[in-house]
Amino acid sequence: MERKRTDEREQGSVPLLVPVDRFGFLKQEHGNSPQRFTKTRSSSNYDKEERRVTKWRKMIGAGGSDWKHYVRRKPHVVKRRIRKGIPDCLRGLVWQLISGSRDLLLMNPGVYVQLVVYETSASELDIIRDISRTFPSHVFFQKRHGPGQRSLYNVLKAYSVYDRDVGYVQGMGFVAGLLLLYMSEEDAFWLLVALLKGAVHAPMEGLYHAGLPLVQQYLFQLENLVREVIPKLGEHFTQEMINPSMYASQWFITVFSYSFPFPLALRIWDVFLSEGVKIVFKVGLALLNYCQDELVKLPFEKLIHALKIFPEDAMNPDTLLPLAYSIKVSKRLEELKVDYDKTIAKPVWK
Repeated sequence: MERKRTDEREQGSVPLLVPVDRFGFLKQEHGNSPQRFTKTRSSSNYDKEERRVTKWRKMIGAGGSDWKHYVRRKPHVVKRRIRKGIPDCLRGLVWQLISGSRDLLLMNPGVYVQLVVYETSASELDIIRDISRTFPSHVFFQKRHGPGQRSLYNVLKAYSVYDRDVGYVQGMGFVAGLLLLYMSEEDAFWLLVALLKGAVHAPMEGLYHAGLPLVQQYLFQLENLVREVIPKLGEHFTQEMINPSMYASQWFITVFSYSFPFPLALRIWDVFLSEGVKIVFKVGLALLNYCQDELVKLPFEKLIHALKIFPEDAMNPDTLLPLAYSIKVSKRLEELKVDYDKTIAKPVWK
């Protein structure tokens, strides 16, 4: 009998402890995985982080009560601190404050529960099919039908009912999954609404409409920016017939949450929610510029591979983000949007 119980334990009736990093990703994962660049903290780093958290708590106030007042008084301080990175313990709350989703939640009591419990969605089977593909190396989402997968299903189903024109598109899972690591289901849902409907910045629902129209616009803008900002690499891409759809679509659809190292993705999301989609262009251009000396040497096949798996030093937030912040794109993005609209305008027949 004792032998039988031992065999049962060996077969997995008692879960084995698996080492994870501080974000919850399995440590044995290698390659271009989200948990790279996780640093161990020294006591001095810990003290520095505690002081930073204290500054942020004073800036936010209890439950975010002082946030809007502080932003109005000292917008440049807020911008600088966000660019340095929001403390991880406050990230979920601050994301809700800077995205406008907290206001949406307060104005719509009971709506999320109604969508989850009482409504049905035509996308339910598609969502169920894709759930296990979202952050598969994170402990929260690993267990089939576990709390993480259930929460992700609920958020995606609720949004597909809330906005039936968009419904559900696969890339939405990584966005919703990232949010769920920092907030409740209902908070994550309203932040998704804030993003796609444009509570603070331009609406991004076009990323997920049929034909991905906003993705097409962004790729057009990025292609032109590469030629202008990194002309040598832009010329090489033209010669090798490389266009942004081959490497950058996921940058926009998932805002770098799909394959970028998790610490870098978080830092980008801090700025993305505060400043808008221009940070995606800035980071993309900074990354290509940082790697251009190697990229210009590669033929088509190797280029495709290199544009999906970047070297570790290039993906270090403290290296890449200062380069990204130094690139100015706002005015040019507006001009390129006008150019793009002209290219897709339908001819007027008389």
